[in-house]
Amino acid sequence: MKRVLKWLGIAIASLLLIVTALGLHTWYAKPLSIDWFYTKVFGQFALDNPELLTQLRILEQVGIRGHNAKLGDSSPAETERQFAKLKANYETLKSYDSRGYTGQDRLSYDVLEYFLGTQVRGEAWKYHDYPVNQMFGIQNDLPNLLTETQQVNDATDAEHYLARMALFPKKMDEVIESLKLREAKKIVPPKFAVEKSLGQIKAFMQPAPAKNALVLGLKNKLDKIPADKMGQPNRDAFLKRAEESVSTNVLPAYSKLAQYLEALGSKALDNNGVWALPDGEKFYNYQIESMTTTKLTGEELHTLGLREVARIGADMDAILEAEGYKKGTRAERLAALSKAPSQVYANNDEGRAQILKDYTAIIDEINAKLDPLFGIKPKAKVSVERVPTFTENGAPLAYYNPPAMDGSKPGVFYANLRKPDEIAKFTMRTLAYHEAIPGHHLQIAIAQELKGLPIFRTVLPFTAYAEGWALYAEQLAWEQGFQKNPLDNLGRLQGEMFRAVRLVVDTGIHAKRWTREQAIEYMIANTGMLEDEVVGEIERYFVAPGQALAYKVGMMKILALREKAKTALGPKFNLRDFHDAILKNGSLPLEILERVIDSYIDEKKA
Repeated sequence: MKRVLKWLGIAIASLLLIVTALGLHTWYAKPLSIDWFYTKVFGQFALDNPELLTQLRILEQVGIRGHNAKLGDSSPAETERQFAKLKANYETLKSYDSRGYTGQDRLSYDVLEYFLGTQVRGEAWKYHDYPVNQMFGIQNDLPNLLTETQQVNDATDAEHYLARMALFPKKMDEVIESLKLREAKKIVPPKFAVEKSLGQIKAFMQPAPAKNALVLGLKNKLDKIPADKMGQPNRDAFLKRAEESVSTNVLPAYSKLAQYLEALGSKALDNNGVWALPDGEKFYNYQIESMTTTKLTGEELHTLGLREVARIGADMDAILEAEGYKKGTRAERLAALSKAPSQVYANNDEGRAQILKDYTAIIDEINAKLDPLFGIKPKAKVSVERVPTFTENGAPLAYYNPPAMDGSKPGVFYANLRKPDEIAKFTMRTLAYHEAIPGHHLQIAIAQELKGLPIFRTVLPFTAYAEGWALYAEQLAWEQGFQKNPLDNLGRLQGEMFRAVRLVVDTGIHAKRWTREQAIEYMIANTGMLEDEVVGEIERYFVAPGQALAYKVGMMKILALREKAKTALGPKFNLRDFHDAILKNGSLPLEILERVIDSYIDEKKA
């Protein structure tokens, strides 16, 4: 028996050594299996991005939470290290013999090859961005991470929250170092981006530490912990430490960033598109390809936009005239409709609460009637919440955050309620369909819950696919009778016009050298949107070149593929099956999506 146990022990030890060696080989060298390579690539990227891990909540499912006390490295040295790793991973991927791959194996390889290849081709412009801007700068992202995304369910989570607050000075120093490098390369943001970012920083710093958004956010989370899990003295102690950290860590870090931006403001003299940056024209062409996953040119997109603006405008004018709005420009008539008593909410907290309630009702209505349209539906729920008040002035009208992958937090449709009386009721259905159901929430939550695919396939974003689907969802809801009221349909058309105008103004700003004021004037004239909202949108396109092109390009591709399938299949075409074919593979480049639909057509024919 002793001999048996001895040899059993040797066998187990040998097996552990083999497993350990295999694990080390997989992590540090070329994995023997491409599936292991996929896991390695995503795992290394995720571990270098603790903020992403906090959002996804993958490791919490196995009891690992330490990443919630860390922040990713934003220094130029880390940028260089990540890009070197990106290129190495791309070369490793290409070294696998993919000739025999079929089905999902083929799709996984091609999706990652497309994504990594696109990133590698952007090496020349890896610093052609603005880490601090009015839309998604570090000054807003860090507080939002803690107050909106990070969960605090016990004392350990509270310690992690405080640990991240203590890292604010290091994070800001890294960001400032990266800003200085960009400045040396003549990558200076537009003047308004510097000024508005400074305004956000000062607004964040203004309240006393006890009223700082980070302290209030922690208090809100602690208040939700049951009394038997945490006593009041412990809650008070955590809050006191948070106040002290605001004074000793957070505010000094923000002050340092503000000082740098004030100095940079004297150098940011203009509001130019990226054409003004070094090699700006080539950079914009790269952005078009990256965001739309097509080979379309700026000129082609500009022309497409003008054509779509004319088509949609005619439909909008017909509804306005039928509803009695016959005098004035389109913008003037839409403005008059938006201010009609039947369309406005009270400009107070009661009005804000009613807006959230009405958005929820719209989502609940369509969610109950999805069966004829979708065979695949997500388990994750979606809630409607207000955009945090300290970011709402620079934030868009609405946006969506995905659910946690462990089911602990739903997807969230954030509505900007800075001015409730400027949210016209006839626009609300379209916005809810886009951000929640059947738009972003349906698509992204389905992708996150897909089984049997490499994890990168469940989270990798392609903007044209994701935003194209959400814009398609707006039209789908109308086609299915959820916008029977002509004014609701006008809201849909206004939303589509908004995306068509984006084709014109984004290319206008970055390829045709339009001024900020020229782009604002064009958007107001054609969409009828309020000036404050338009200003925020136009300034978004300056700091995120090409992103706004993806919506209409993606939507038109999905509609074209639907028509292709209808024509090819005739009576065999089923809308529910088509939608499942679009959604069951996660986010895809448009050229690969077309290949997927071609396979779906062939299968249905057979």
